[in-house]
Amino acid sequence: MNTYDEKISLLSEMIAFAVVDGELHDREYDFLWIIAQELKIEKEVFLELFGKRNDIKVIKDELHRIMQFYRLALLMHCDGVLHEREIKAIHEIGITMGLNPMGIKSTLKQMAQSPNQMIEPEKLLYSFESQHN
Repeated sequence: MNTYDEKISLLSEMIAFAVVDGELHDREYDFLWIIAQELKIEKEVFLELFGKRNDIKVIKDELHRIMQFYRLALLMHCDGVLHEREIKAIHEIGITMGLNPMGIKSTLKQMAQSPNQMIEPEKLLYSFESQHN
């Protein structure tokens, strides 16, 4: 992630996904704030993102799209409740990102089977790389 605008776009997308089930849980907010801090986004800017919609910038690099998809999937799991709307939305977001549907399905299945919903980076990348021709 190179530019400030890309970082804002990433965080905006994550915020929009966090509220897709109609509410923002404390754990989701905490997770988003950690991401914002890692991206060096000021608290004031972070809070403003909850009240407005920014244009989402397309991530061109596949590795970064996979990482963003995984962050969204972690966010989906962090409140401990999987809503049908979240599951549908994460699939749609992955497809919109241009990720392989089988890689999406494999990643989400591995996360569901993991005791802490996390998977090793190598397994994450393999889920998508194994789908390349």
